[in-house]
Amino acid sequence: MNKNDYSQTHNDRSASFFVPDYDDSFQKATGKIPYNMTNDYMFRAVLQSNNKVLRSLVCSLLHFAEAEVDSVAITNPIVLGESINNKEFRLDIHLLLNDSTHINLEMQITNRLNWQNRSVMYLCRTYDKLNRGQDYRDAKPAVHIGFLDYTLFTERPEFYAAYKLINVKSHHIYSDSLTLYVADLTRIDLATEEDRQYHIDSWAKLFKADTWEELRMIASEDKALYEAAKTLFYQSSDEEIRLRCLDREEYYQDLKNYERKIEQDRLEHEQDLRNYERKIEQDRLEHEQDLRNYERKIEQDRLEHEQDLRNYERKIEQDRLKHEQIISEKDQTISEQTAEIERLRAELAQLKKLKS
Repeated sequence: MNKNDYSQTHNDRSASFFVPDYDDSFQKATGKIPYNMTNDYMFRAVLQSNNKVLRSLVCSLLHFAEAEVDSVAITNPIVLGESINNKEFRLDIHLLLNDSTHINLEMQITNRLNWQNRSVMYLCRTYDKLNRGQDYRDAKPAVHIGFLDYTLFTERPEFYAAYKLINVKSHHIYSDSLTLYVADLTRIDLATEEDRQYHIDSWAKLFKADTWEELRMIASEDKALYEAAKTLFYQSSDEEIRLRCLDREEYYQDLKNYERKIEQDRLEHEQDLRNYERKIEQDRLEHEQDLRNYERKIEQDRLEHEQDLRNYERKIEQDRLKHEQIISEKDQTISEQTAEIERLRAELAQLKKLKS
């Protein structure tokens, strides 16, 4: 559709919608909203009870002019206010748009770390509606739109993102049959000009509004937003609806407590792991210090042994020299004695010669 057509549609419906159709009690309401539309039960109650609001929201999200939408029907209605025994009861809204497209709307405020797989699974289930024997060409396109009160991809935050099956090289769209949208209610500040043109940021602000004053200020921007705000006010006055919203709040509070416990256990485990790693490191350092001390002791013993060896060798050398000195002196004495004996023999021989 042409964006100007959508803008003209919204200008027509917001143009001086300050008509005197405001309910006095809604206009006078002040203070905190008991349950805003991030409560998935209130989200369901508002959209199920007011098809005009539902139609306008779908038009904004899918960039349709209201003239392009013949019908938006909820295919899984619930009895509003009826007691829910299972607190994990699914409150996502299944829609059939113009009898030709299946849409799944879901509000999710807690990060269960499974949204990618979960949303793809829901999308595939929404698409898989053919009966046995039907032609695949009869399959209706499926759309999953998730409103998350947290950032799905923290490294790449985006307010309103669209995902399709595409060729990873050329980015050519493989099929328009499956589409995933994710609206990050915590990053409305990242809304693009296109998001603002289709009032998607205003719907997100409306869902997040905490007080009636804030809600009326947001609702003043657009007639459809005002219709949604007034419907929220009427639903909030229903005691059974409030009780069901309370059930969901308690469920999510229990879930948050459980998640906090898991996180606390994870942090304690990580602390234990860090303590264990520090202990291992400390033991390693102590072992290395003991090893160094042992090596120093071995080196000291080696040096002392070598010094003892050198002293012993010096002692042996001294004893050898002394021994050689003694032998030398004895040899000299023997030599002198031998010479003396030879001299005496010579004299004796001379005397014998003279006598004869």
